[in-house]
Amino acid sequence: MANEPMKIAIDYKESSEILKKYLGMNGSPVAFRFAATKDDIPASMEELDKTIRHCMMVTLARKEGKIFYATVGKHECNGGAWALGLKEQTQTLKTGEFYFKLGKFASAAACKRTIDNVSHLNLLETYATMYAPLEKTPFTPQVIIIIANPRGMLKIAQSTLFRLGGRIYSEFSGIQSLCSDATAQTYLTGRPNFSLGCDGSRKFSGIEDGEMVMGLPAEMLPEITAALKVVAAAPGSK
Repeated sequence: MANEPMKIAIDYKESSEILKKYLGMNGSPVAFRFAATKDDIPASMEELDKTIRHCMMVTLARKEGKIFYATVGKHECNGGAWALGLKEQTQTLKTGEFYFKLGKFASAAACKRTIDNVSHLNLLETYATMYAPLEKTPFTPQVIIIIANPRGMLKIAQSTLFRLGGRIYSEFSGIQSLCSDATAQTYLTGRPNFSLGCDGSRKFSGIEDGEMVMGLPAEMLPEITAALKVVAAAPGSK
């Protein structure tokens, strides 16, 4: 997990400009990285000075241009901290009781079946999480978190199929959309993942009703941005 440059250099500033232009984004794409140890964090980065949720941290980078890292004590949401490998899963989340009490499932068993399929890093695999607007990232990102309207998501979906074609298979369950669906799952699988957002991220982090979320493996940036310019200008494109 060492914070080293990729073997093939990527112009993150240019990539961000392309994504914002062709996806019609309201804010920046967010560069994200798991830090396995404190040494993985650039000396220029400061720790977040408050305790909030991962989805709210994404918003700070996306809307306010903040660059920071967050250790476990800065993560307010237990489910998000668990998905990101920072904290042990709580007993109420493990049994399904947590989301059952919130009225999200007909039974605790249904909730447990869902939770058991939520992508997450191994316990204590992460020392801290790092965030930055893509155009200003001081670290080598592992995941690019994108929040855009459905038309923008259509264009990036088309861009993922531009070279080889095929189908897109996304996984989500209406909970833990930014922490698990867009971040942990994308990192673990190395595949883009689209999600509808969740009640928590929409309530606490300002994701609007007309926006979706996705995670893009950072290694795919050159391919996606090159395809995006072609797809968006295609005669049949809206």
